[in-house]
Amino acid sequence: MKICRNLTQVITLLLLLSRSYAQTEPTAGRILNLNLDPQAVTSVELRPGFVTAVRLPEAVSSVVIGDPVAFKAEHSDAEPELVFFKPITAAASHTNALITTRLGRAVSLSLVSYGSSDHKTFVDYVLKYDASPKSFLIEASNLSFLVAQTIGIDSKEPDTDLKPLIAREDKLLAEQRKSAPRWQGKDLRASVGQSSRSGDEMTVSFSVLNSSARPIELLPPQIELTDAEKNGKHKPHKDEPVAIKNYQMTSRRLEPGQRGDGYVVFERPAFKTSTEHLALEIAQAEQVDRPINLPIPFVPATSTGQSQ
Repeated sequence: MKICRNLTQVITLLLLLSRSYAQTEPTAGRILNLNLDPQAVTSVELRPGFVTAVRLPEAVSSVVIGDPVAFKAEHSDAEPELVFFKPITAAASHTNALITTRLGRAVSLSLVSYGSSDHKTFVDYVLKYDASPKSFLIEASNLSFLVAQTIGIDSKEPDTDLKPLIAREDKLLAEQRKSAPRWQGKDLRASVGQSSRSGDEMTVSFSVLNSSARPIELLPPQIELTDAEKNGKHKPHKDEPVAIKNYQMTSRRLEPGQRGDGYVVFERPAFKTSTEHLALEIAQAEQVDRPINLPIPFVPATSTGQSQ
């Protein structure tokens, strides 16, 4: 009987050691190289106890997670191109995340964690994004609130044909920075300045002011064609995004009390109905569902090129 008891103890010990080894067996990791495509959604395999790094080719402006109870994102100004994700619950979880860059690009991620009990899946250690050669301009049918890649007016020597247009935009921005805006909004305040038209393109200047007690990050400006006619719930029943060609802002991050100025260039629709109007939309990165909408005159004060 004593021999049987000892044998049972040895078998139990071996089973415990085997189970412990299985739990501490190294998890296979992956390093992925991807193209920065705003139309793609990347699935990311995570696991409790591990961190995943996402490196972008440009500085990050904001990070939003669909389920902040199950996942955590970390971003530091000391490493502006890096974002870290990790699960903060041992249970299996799934959510989405959205990263926007300071140039207005967007990265959509699907975060998947099978929980602490799973030991067979890969863990994505690093995702490295390279700039994609594709255009990042919003199409008219795309309802995304994010603007595509925008090249600053001083990033390279412009073509000779573009110099008059750039000079006009520079002048418009300089005048806007000296103006006394009529603010709208509360914590985030905004005001539309002068507008001008050249052919089919329209340029509108604007100003923003952080009236809150904390820093805020701004999303790129948007232009919408909004139907002013109200339905039974007293809400506009149609908002169509207008393709933006270029924009410039003095700052996308505003400290408390700080003002920012900018302009946006877009292709004005050829016509509209009597109940529709153009609107400039300004929103914080953390409150994209609460933008400020400012009406824009369909016929600007100045015009060059084609007649109106």
